[in-house]
Amino acid sequence: MTEPRTPALDETDQRLLAALQKDGRLSAQQLGDLLHLSPSQAGRRRQRLEAEGFIEHYTARLNPARLGLTVQAFVQVEMATHQPDQARAFARLLATRPEVISAWTLTGEADYLLRVYCPDLAALNLLLHQVLLPHPAVARVRSQIVMDQLKPDAPLPT
Repeated sequence: MTEPRTPALDETDQRLLAALQKDGRLSAQQLGDLLHLSPSQAGRRRQRLEAEGFIEHYTARLNPARLGLTVQAFVQVEMATHQPDQARAFARLLATRPEVISAWTLTGEADYLLRVYCPDLAALNLLLHQVLLPHPAVARVRSQIVMDQLKPDAPLPT
């Protein structure tokens, strides 16, 4: 079985992607200036990279503290069962919880790693003890509260 071919990115594509990761609001004119292209050439390149799936969507990065979300934590979840229906039910539960901003399945001791933001420790406690632990597929949760984020979420290397 072969992997799907990924279209090659030239240096200009890589620079365009790096620029958009820093500021997704750049206009075609601004991109053209950065890349030494005409605005129409820069705009076509961006459209092609969007169509080819290199650019999935555009978003704004919000300040959690300004929104009253003062507790960030990582939660490791160990499952009691790996039955497909229980795993799907757990995934559906995660999708409904706005505090869970990202979730990964893992190898090793924990089955899932969740990144969560809560307004306070009481809200984190409720999430752990009244939402996650009561789920029939969950055996154990462990949480680590973030004291400080030394490096902000960074752009992907291009």
